[in-house]
Amino acid sequence: MNFEGICAIARRVGWGAANILVEQSRNFEVEKSGDSPVTSADIAANSYILEKLQSVFDPQTFGYLSEETYQSEPAEVRLSRSWVWIIDPLDGTKDFINRTGEYALHIALAYQGRPVVAIVACPAVGKLYSATLNGGTWVETQNGDRHPVKASDKSNFEDLTVVASRSHRDVRFNQLMEQFPVKQQRQIGSVGCKIAAIVEQQADLYLSLSGKSAAKDWDFAAPELILTEAGGQFTYFDQSPVQYNRQDVSQWGGILASNGKIHRQLCETATDLVAKIDQ
Repeated sequence: MNFEGICAIARRVGWGAANILVEQSRNFEVEKSGDSPVTSADIAANSYILEKLQSVFDPQTFGYLSEETYQSEPAEVRLSRSWVWIIDPLDGTKDFINRTGEYALHIALAYQGRPVVAIVACPAVGKLYSATLNGGTWVETQNGDRHPVKASDKSNFEDLTVVASRSHRDVRFNQLMEQFPVKQQRQIGSVGCKIAAIVEQQADLYLSLSGKSAAKDWDFAAPELILTEAGGQFTYFDQSPVQYNRQDVSQWGGILASNGKIHRQLCETATDLVAKIDQ
């Protein structure tokens, strides 16, 4: 597989979907409300991404795991494929609805459960991040400017900034953050925008801790590769790699994303604190 060629196609698809989200942000319908809302923008962007990708990447070879359609597709199909596209057409729907601008779209190609090509677009600020396995991470704007990005080299707890959600916080997560040694905090919506902040050196650390529900594959697959190819690390709290395209698409437990400089210490600290919280 030519990852650079695949990435070029995914970048074009990403820009097309980003333009749809920007247009829809002016006038959209909320199709489903609640904790996991769905808008007409989610549906429109999802249809566009699937149509464009499937016209190039044969569904007989490539599986497709998308937030908006996975429940209507037999899991056996994607589980039988080594190559699977993992798609979130609108990451941060609540932020989209509230017009904070902190929403993103994710497109990742995974091989045997690990991402090898990734796109994270932040439409409201006109940026698209792309990465290929061993090819680095790049940011571009629609006028053609494109350059590599790297996570920070900060390596002291007191110098780090953690990026967190405004809304996806339960009691356990709040307890974890209260006791965590990294005290500087930025609040940003959507995982894609959080990871963008880390590779732009505006933050250094992100934590996810499942509660009654958990983040899903499409929340993390693309952001992971964007971060790791920019020098960061993205693992479960036990430092094992995150696995995608399993029967259960929920990512239970703790996940930590960092600039990579003291990742082990951060993971060990998070593990110890969660164990005390759960006692």
